[in-house]
Amino acid sequence: MGQEKLQIPNWDEIPVAQRENQTVEPKGGGVLWLMVGGIVGLGAIAALGFYLFTLEGSPLVQSQPDKVETPSEVAERQELAVENVLGHLPYQEASPDDLEPITRDGRIRLRRSAAQQYRAMEAAARGDGVILSAISGFRTVEEQQYLFFGVKQQRNQGAAQRAEVSAPPGYSEHHTGYAVDIGDGRAPATNLSVNFENTAAFRWLEQNASRFSFELSFPQDNPQGIAYEPWHWRFVGDIESLETFYRAQNLRRE
Repeated sequence: MGQEKLQIPNWDEIPVAQRENQTVEPKGGGVLWLMVGGIVGLGAIAALGFYLFTLEGSPLVQSQPDKVETPSEVAERQELAVENVLGHLPYQEASPDDLEPITRDGRIRLRRSAAQQYRAMEAAARGDGVILSAISGFRTVEEQQYLFFGVKQQRNQGAAQRAEVSAPPGYSEHHTGYAVDIGDGRAPATNLSVNFENTAAFRWLEQNASRFSFELSFPQDNPQGIAYEPWHWRFVGDIESLETFYRAQNLRRE
């Protein structure tokens, strides 16, 4: 039995009309979708541009500063800008509940932590043959009102002149309960005088006060421009007292 041969049509023998019908034409919808996609893309770009334009001034688009301040630079700037009146810094008045007497009559008081260390310092000095005498401790704003304005009037002093030796009310270290004026019990004539620096009490304080966390508030040529007061000492033995007083560091003279 003979095999039949598979007949493959000759392409040239197919009518032209039929060959043209074999060509696949692109669908008309493809062009439409291409146009729609272009329009949507342009719209998205326009919307994004408008959004960024409306964010002008926003932290998201602002340029970063050329230099970022370090914590120490910020602290120094704040210290330089601290409020002061004629060189004196503002201080809050201590609560009476936080005060303890440092004299037998109870008239002179300090904050509890400062009072304890002052009494210990006084006892140590006495053991060395030196008599420390407390002259003034905590003062209210009302008391400072008289010491500044009342005495200023009596002595016919200008405000700046008076401020060299006495703080305006609200600006005295004595308000804090950490400051104390000290004299020599054997040389009372030198009380509240620069001559106190020539006493045994002052020399002892220079050598020993830091052991009890007391320091001289207004040494010679102090940055606040306050007159030299060898009798005026302040307690800096806890974090609150340090924060209270060290704002005076790097204070600009007016």
